[in-house]
Amino acid sequence: MAATIKTVGVIGAGQMGNGIAHVCALAGYDVKLNDISADRIKAGMATINGNMAKQVSKKTITEEDRKSALGRIGVAEKYEDLGTCDLVIETAIEKEEAKRKIYAELCQSLKPEAILATNTSSISITRLAATTDRPERFIGIHFMNPVPLMELVEVIRGIATDDATFETSKDFVRTLHKTIAVSEDFPAFIVNRILLPMINEAIYTLYEGVGNVEAIDTAMRLGAHHPMGPLELADFIGLDTCLSVMQVLHEGLADSKYRPCPLLVKYVEAGWLGRKTQRGFYDYRGDKPVPTR
Repeated sequence: MAATIKTVGVIGAGQMGNGIAHVCALAGYDVKLNDISADRIKAGMATINGNMAKQVSKKTITEEDRKSALGRIGVAEKYEDLGTCDLVIETAIEKEEAKRKIYAELCQSLKPEAILATNTSSISITRLAATTDRPERFIGIHFMNPVPLMELVEVIRGIATDDATFETSKDFVRTLHKTIAVSEDFPAFIVNRILLPMINEAIYTLYEGVGNVEAIDTAMRLGAHHPMGPLELADFIGLDTCLSVMQVLHEGLADSKYRPCPLLVKYVEAGWLGRKTQRGFYDYRGDKPVPTR
């Protein structure tokens, strides 16, 4: 365990949050899971339980590991319940106003020495830090999805992040058996700066009629050895998240090459956000996914 971190708070029990709680508990940390409703926390706990059961069946962890890890995860219904945490990781929606609102309420409950981290995939760490009472103890710790399976974590310091916070955060990530990529605080960091424009380009390729959904995904799976085609991956990430990241890149770097494809905007406006809404570039409502174009 990282020397000064024993208890980790996780804000948001969704896909990313429950994955982060999962890996922290398995690494021996006490975890407090928070969300806006008890039902969402319950759903997050059920997902963690199910995912750990899969790990047991694959023999990557033992039943004993699963039981003790689940025993280390507690519920934090209010921000005051996170007062004993040494590190709190926020995994809220990828919207700056939502994150600022959380920090305004949360910081009142945190102990002065606690580190506050954001799992943002694209928003400026410096700008988010400036809205808190602890910019020197604020940092970006960006996990990849799905958290229990993906080996990489991007660590991003803001302009005010002090060395102690940076070193403690890196030590913490290493205890989770993850590999660190240190990124400078530029829009979308490393992975999404490269990945999302590729996905956006795939959507332009579809929009311009160069190929249909199946042709594009097959081409990249078999022609570039990608484990998943770019449109299938977009559906997995969530088209609203893809659009948010492209907007951050477009606004932050003011380069037309980051302009979100109008077709991506149209799908998001239709509420076709990918797997989570059962429709995106594929329709997931039947036995197997069917391309929607």
